[in-house]
Amino acid sequence: MDDPGTLRLSEIIASLSYALDIADGNALGHSIRSCLIGMRLADEIGLEVEGRSSLFYGLLLKDAGCSSNAARVTALYRGDDLELKRRVKLVNHNRVPEALRYIWDNVGATSFRDRTSLAFRAARLGPRTARENTEIRCERGAEIALMLDLPLEVANAIRSLDEHWDGSGQPRGLRGEAIPLLGRILGLAQVVEVFNSAHGLTAAVDMAHGRDRRWFDPTLVKALDRIRDDAAFWRSLLTTDLATYVAYLEPPDLSLAADDSRLDRVAEAFALVIDAKSPYTFRHSERVAEIAVVVAEELGHEPTALRNLRRAGLLHDIGKLGISNLILDKEGPLEPAERATVNRHPALTEEILARVPAFKDIAGVAASHHEKLDGSGYHRGLKAADLSPAARILVVADIYEALTAERPYRSSLEPSEALALLRGEAGTKVCGNAFTALEAVVNQISSPRLPAEKNAA
Repeated sequence: MDDPGTLRLSEIIASLSYALDIADGNALGHSIRSCLIGMRLADEIGLEVEGRSSLFYGLLLKDAGCSSNAARVTALYRGDDLELKRRVKLVNHNRVPEALRYIWDNVGATSFRDRTSLAFRAARLGPRTARENTEIRCERGAEIALMLDLPLEVANAIRSLDEHWDGSGQPRGLRGEAIPLLGRILGLAQVVEVFNSAHGLTAAVDMAHGRDRRWFDPTLVKALDRIRDDAAFWRSLLTTDLATYVAYLEPPDLSLAADDSRLDRVAEAFALVIDAKSPYTFRHSERVAEIAVVVAEELGHEPTALRNLRRAGLLHDIGKLGISNLILDKEGPLEPAERATVNRHPALTEEILARVPAFKDIAGVAASHHEKLDGSGYHRGLKAADLSPAARILVVADIYEALTAERPYRSSLEPSEALALLRGEAGTKVCGNAFTALEAVVNQISSPRLPAEKNAA
């Protein structure tokens, strides 16, 4: 890119990768550190420039499908999906005793009888479920990459992320060089990062040697050996400005620009990641964005404001990626601690979006979707004077969509019922003008502007 003012897609994806780290139970910066490790391995084996570009995006987006199996993981173990995913990365499931220990330690039961029953069920269903979960995750991640117009090699690398050199991996059981090279690099880089962050470099290298020719390509393990004594490189993984650092590892001749059209696709892609977290949020972000835009159109907002509002709607719940499905999908009332966890998600939304250069201007609006005019909302308890017109619209759109969608604790409401509930708060808790515009649009039954389809559970 010749224009120094042009936004780089690499910066956007690197910043948003923190959301993927949260969703997959990883320490913040995992994806970026994996990218740094993977790109250094690429240097050691002399990977060609075209392959390096695809590898770069594959490493940053390798976990883009991670939210799609969260509900299934929770259902199998009846445990916290974020903790389950964090711990599983340190387990060698090819070793039966180690795999059984993981199951026993992580099933969500307190009594010996219940734990035994759950553990037996998880062990019996585990292999098939693991294959299905991996396939769902990898295919969704590949779809996200293709949505962003990235090369097919990126998608194929993500599809083969969990394949093993000896054919014992998932989901297709590919063996040796049948596994795409970029996928082999992704697989080694991510596990090295996890072990290095948890136990240090020696443990990470020992792990790689212990799984050499089983999980990992021996050529790549040798490449890891050649960089293990580069202290400056391993120290660089500790920098606080990882996103800026890693963005410039993208081959400059193949650097991708993030124009408005591509930024829209980034927001759309990450909305899919967000909504895949729970079966009860199918299309929630997309519908909130659509509703907010038609309400804003009714109120006469300009095209640029509409575009920003749509992006805020698509990304407003990105903070929910950090909430366990034990809470998100709970059928009964939430305990105080669980409610406090839920109430923190707008703050996490703001934190994530504020990292992204192109989305800093919408971070505050997106994070205000649970605020109320009288200050009774969360996470900051803002009042009317502090809520912009865009934030007020997003509040109304989010409430209306949630009311007309099915939730684990109630059935969906009819549009008239949802409007009646909102009407009772118009002017006191939610913006009267935004509600009036919403009501006008909903009542235009023949109008195609408001999405009428309800969410599927």
